[in-house]
Amino acid sequence: MIADKAKETGSDIECFQSNHEGEIIDRIQKSYFDGTEGIVINPGAYTHYSYAIRDALASITVPKVEIHISDIDAREEFRKVSVTAPVCDLQIKGEGLAGYLHAIDFVLGASK
Repeated sequence: MIADKAKETGSDIECFQSNHEGEIIDRIQKSYFDGTEGIVINPGAYTHYSYAIRDALASITVPKVEIHISDIDAREEFRKVSVTAPVCDLQIKGEGLAGYLHAIDFVLGASK
């Protein structure tokens, strides 16, 4: 789905996944130097408590979108709090996988 979106828009889109907080931070910080024009991030459970990921996101100036497949506001109380959303330009939740495409559209529009 994302590869098709890249072809459709003529964009280079890198997918990166890790269950390790430090690796996520390293990838965000790599964007200082590698020409990254925007970030779409689904921080999963890190959304609710990772001030380290929040700080990494806050330190970069490219457009950033926080994405959640489910509607985190309709889930448990602790999931309603995002420490990362305030340093992102947009939060998308509850759109399923289509939310990733919405986020890519936002980043592509914002980076022009």
